Amino acid sequence: MYAHTKHEIVACERCRSPFECKANSFTKCQCMTVQLNINETQYISEQYDGCLCAACLTELRDEYRAEINE
Repeated sequence: MYAHTKHEIVACERCRSPFECKANSFTKCQCMTVQLNINETQYISEQYDGCLCAACLTELRDEYRAEINE
């Protein structure tokens, strides 16, 4: 199903899309492409416990920013 990879393939907790989780090399993980401040990180962690894909992290960051600017 997936090409051989040295990292685990996980499903995003929010959208269920599969992606390669690099928790053991988190600086190289796709989630590190989304810059979050401490408040955005807390907002997301209050809703989800597992890994999220970069697309969902971006959407949730934007959702949080829209809420605080209302």
